[in-house]
Amino acid sequence: MKIGYARVSTSGQTLDAQLEQLGAAECDRVFKETVSGARSDRPELKKALDALTDGDVLIVTRLDRLARSTRDLLDIVHTIETRGAKLKALTDAWADTTTPTGKLILTVLGGLAEFERSLIAERTAEGRERARRAGRRLGRPPKLSPYQREAVLKMRRNGQDGERVLGG
Repeated sequence: MKIGYARVSTSGQTLDAQLEQLGAAECDRVFKETVSGARSDRPELKKALDALTDGDVLIVTRLDRLARSTRDLLDIVHTIETRGAKLKALTDAWADTTTPTGKLILTVLGGLAEFERSLIAERTAEGRERARRAGRRLGRPPKLSPYQREAVLKMRRNGQDGERVLGG
């Protein structure tokens, strides 16, 4: 089965061109929505992904209608593939997991994204370590002042509930 997905970001835009292209691609079912691609909770995309079964193809007119970033695209492709389905973008011929070339390109993109994530994690860990060595405190700042913390500890030692007294 061919399942189409069409999306526009605002109500001022129209789905007409996408729906025409998906119709020409002979989609059996089309999910459409008007919601920003930056939102991760796109109900019609979720329904489209849930509708996929083994051998189906999710068809979009362009990849930017489906994903907001490479990471998002790879996550969506992973979901599609775990359902035994494929992805095809009509105007982005390289994004077609029904072909060996499309699979290769998305695999390379996935490898690059994973490499980038590991570099970011490594740099973040190095930055935290440098901050610790410099004596900087990491994490959220304390909500209570040193005076308030001492007052709560004193109340606790005296058997009082410090939270209630401070209005927490």
